[in-house]
Amino acid sequence: MVRDVKTKDIRGRLILLGTGTSVGVPCIGCSCDVCTSSDPLDKRTRCAAVLGLPGGNLLIDTPPDLRTQLLREDVGIIHAVLFTHEHADHLFGLDDLRLFQFYLEGPVPIYCEPHVEDRIRRTFDYAFAEHEPTHKGAAPQLEFRTIDTQPFDVLGATIVPIPLRHGPRFDVLGFRIGDVAYCTDTNEIPPASMNLLQGLDVLVLDALRNRPHPTHFSLEEAVAVARTLGPRRTLFTHISHDFGHEATNRSLPPGMELAYDGCSLPLT
Repeated sequence: MVRDVKTKDIRGRLILLGTGTSVGVPCIGCSCDVCTSSDPLDKRTRCAAVLGLPGGNLLIDTPPDLRTQLLREDVGIIHAVLFTHEHADHLFGLDDLRLFQFYLEGPVPIYCEPHVEDRIRRTFDYAFAEHEPTHKGAAPQLEFRTIDTQPFDVLGATIVPIPLRHGPRFDVLGFRIGDVAYCTDTNEIPPASMNLLQGLDVLVLDALRNRPHPTHFSLEEAVAVARTLGPRRTLFTHISHDFGHEATNRSLPPGMELAYDGCSLPLT
């Protein structure tokens, strides 16, 4: 049993744990100016975020860098997890949830769509084996809670799912909490979802690179979406090594900027 429970009070905040593309920045083996930059804001781990809600900390996605991210931001306890979709860069850090069953004294609640649950059960099959584990903590203890496109309550807040398209074969979810929305991994926002994103204070939006991509917004496309929606502030995430932080921000319209790992925003 873990006796000393350490948790940082992040209530009322959204912390962007990671803002990089699926391979992260710097990219392995790359010697471009961004990958070799000394600017810490050019170092990007895989995408995730954590919401400080009235009833605890809600994690969005479990990327491979999750342990490093949570330690870096001194978050402490995660009380529940919400998934945008099942791709490896948003899922493969799930084993790092193993410790939280001790802090929570029970399984970690997992909020996701049925196809995401199916992927988790197949990828982390050892967590669902019928035989007894060799010891407590050998595998993450998880409790699935199915979501769809209807708003739902978790940890004292209402979450509004935002259906998004991620290329021709994948449907993913963004999420709105109050006047803040988090929409990573998309290159198409259906009209009904655009309606759900009206009147935002803050929009966090996918903007992978300069050139068009089959499953992600380019920066130009993302800027156009932000102009249409008109939030007070837009931060672009899931960023590749196309963009140096400082130089790119100087080129963006007012009210728009690149996100960065550790960026903390108020939930309104």
